Amino acid sequence: MSAEEITGAEIVVRCLAEEGVEHVFGYPGGAVLYIYDAIFNQNKFQHILVRHEQAAVHAADAYSRSSKKIGVALVTSGPGVTNAVTGLATAYMDSIPMVVISGQVPSNAIGQDAFQECDTVGITRPCVKHNFLVKDVKDLATTMRKAFFIATTGRPGPVLVDIPKDISMHKCVYEYPRELEMRSYKPVDKGHSGQIRKAVQLLQQAERPMIYTGGGVILANAAPELNKLVDKLGYPCTNTLMGLGGCRASSDKYVGMPGMHGTYEANMAMQHCDVLIAIGARFDDRVIGNPKHFCSHPRKIIHIDIDPSSISKRVKVDIPIVGNVKDVLQEFLAQLDASESKTNVNALADWWKQINEWRGRECLKYLPSTEVIKPQSVVEKLWEVTKGDAFITSDVGQHQMWAAQYYPFDKPRRWMNSGGLGTMGVGLPYAMGVQMANPDATVACITGEGSIQMNIQELATCKQYHLTPKIIMLNNRFLGMVRQWQQIEYGSRYAESYMDSLPDFTKLAESYGHVGMKIEKPGDVDGAMREAFAMKDKLVFMNFITDQTENVWPMVKAGKGLTEMLLGSEDL
Repeated sequence: MSAEEITGAEIVVRCLAEEGVEHVFGYPGGAVLYIYDAIFNQNKFQHILVRHEQAAVHAADAYSRSSKKIGVALVTSGPGVTNAVTGLATAYMDSIPMVVISGQVPSNAIGQDAFQECDTVGITRPCVKHNFLVKDVKDLATTMRKAFFIATTGRPGPVLVDIPKDISMHKCVYEYPRELEMRSYKPVDKGHSGQIRKAVQLLQQAERPMIYTGGGVILANAAPELNKLVDKLGYPCTNTLMGLGGCRASSDKYVGMPGMHGTYEANMAMQHCDVLIAIGARFDDRVIGNPKHFCSHPRKIIHIDIDPSSISKRVKVDIPIVGNVKDVLQEFLAQLDASESKTNVNALADWWKQINEWRGRECLKYLPSTEVIKPQSVVEKLWEVTKGDAFITSDVGQHQMWAAQYYPFDKPRRWMNSGGLGTMGVGLPYAMGVQMANPDATVACITGEGSIQMNIQELATCKQYHLTPKIIMLNNRFLGMVRQWQQIEYGSRYAESYMDSLPDFTKLAESYGHVGMKIEKPGDVDGAMREAFAMKDKLVFMNFITDQTENVWPMVKAGKGLTEMLLGSEDL
C-alpha cells in the first residue's frame, strides 16, 4: 500500500481545502463520523456546529449569497439529509451555488431499509442542480471537483454529494483533478453578438423603455454594468425582490420593486412600456401577476438569461439572449458606445413625466402613530441607524415585504431572503452565514414572531461562535401575511393565524447568553435601536411590539394583473 493512499474521509477534507473552503456548516451523525474525524485532524477550514441540519444548509446558502465564496454543508444520512431538503429547495429556487455533503449507510446496506437509510439521490433530485452517489472511493476526488464546478457555473445551484460510510473509510491514491472536462455539461457565458446588436437597436428606438432586473444580476456580479447601463440610457429600472441592490436604490432612475407588493410606479411602467429588457429575471408569478393580463398590452421584450430554459417559459419574448449577465452587459455597453444611433429624447421625457405622475401617488406612504409602533417605521429607523450599509437578512412574511420596501439598498449582496420558496425560519441561519463570510460587517435579521421560532435554537450556535447579528423582530402576535390574506380573501376568518402562546423573548434570548430587549412605545424605537447597534460584541434580540392591524400595501391579489393594485384598505 503506497504512502500516498488516504481514506475517503481524508479525500473529502483535502478536496474542500483545494477549493479554498474556509467554513463548513454541519451536524455530525453515524454515517459521517469518519469525515468528522478527518476534519478534527486538519486546520484548513473551520467547522460550524449548528443545532439543526436545516440551519446548516440555510447558513451555507447565505454564506454564498453575501460573498463570492461558495457555501458548504455537511449532514448525516436519513433524518440528517431529510432535514436538509428544505434548505436545498430554498437554494435551488433562488439559484444559489452550494455544495452539500451527505453521509449514507454502507454500500452493502443500501436498499435494505438499514438504520437511518433513505434514498437521498431520489429525494433530492427535484431540488438540486445535480447530485451524486459515490460508489467507489477512486471516484471521490473527481466527484467533489465536479460538484463545485457544476454548482458555480452556468445557472448556479446546490449540488449534493452522497457518500456511503464505507467509501469514507476505504483508501486510494489521492489526486485532485486540475482540469475538468464534462461532455454533457458545457454552460454558455458569452451572448450572441447579433442578438445583442438587435437588442441595442430596439432599445434605442423605444419611446417607453423599461429595464427589469432580477437575481441573475446579483449572482453574476453585474451590478456595476447594470448601473452604467441605467446611467447611460437614462431609462427607468426596477429590481425584483431577488435583485434588490442591483440598480442602486438612491438613483432617480430606480422606480422601486415590481410585483405583488411592488410600487405603483414600477408596476404601471412594467405594464405600459413599449420595450422591456429583462436582465437575469424570470417573469415570476409574484412579479407579473396574471400572464394573460401582462401580455394584453403590446410590447417588445428582450430577455437576457444564463438559462435557456427560462426564456419564453412564462412570457414569449422577441429577442432572447443566452449568456452570463455580466458578459452580455459588457458587450451591450460596448455596442452602445459604438452605435451612432441615439435614444428618443423627447419621447423619453414624456415617459418620465408619466412615471413621475405615478410616483406622485406615494404608494408606500403610511399613517404614523404615537400610540403604537408601526412596523414600517422600525425598518426605516434601521436604515437610518445603519446608514443603509448593513447586511439585511429576513424571514418570510409581512416583515420581509416591509424590509424590501423600506430599506433601500445601494449595493448588491446585502439583501438575503428566501424569494422563490418562501421559507420561514431562514432569517437567523442566514445571519449566521452572512457574518461568517463577512466577519467585520454589520448584520441585522428582520423577522417575525412566527418565523424566528422555526430555527430559534440557532441562538446557541451564535453564542458558541461569538456571532453578533442584531435581531429585529416585528411582533404583531399574528402570522401576519396569513392574517392579511385571511382579511382580504377569506372574510376576516382568522383560522389558526393568531399566536396566543408566545414566549418571553427577552428572557429566552438571555437564557442563551444574549441581550434581550422589548420595545412597546414608538418613542422608544430610536433609542433602543441605537443602544443595540452600539453593542458591537453582543447579539441583541429586539422584540418590537407592533400594530396588529397593519397590512402590506400595495398588493396585487392572486389572479389579478399588475395594474389592478390595492393601494390600501380603502380599496377593499
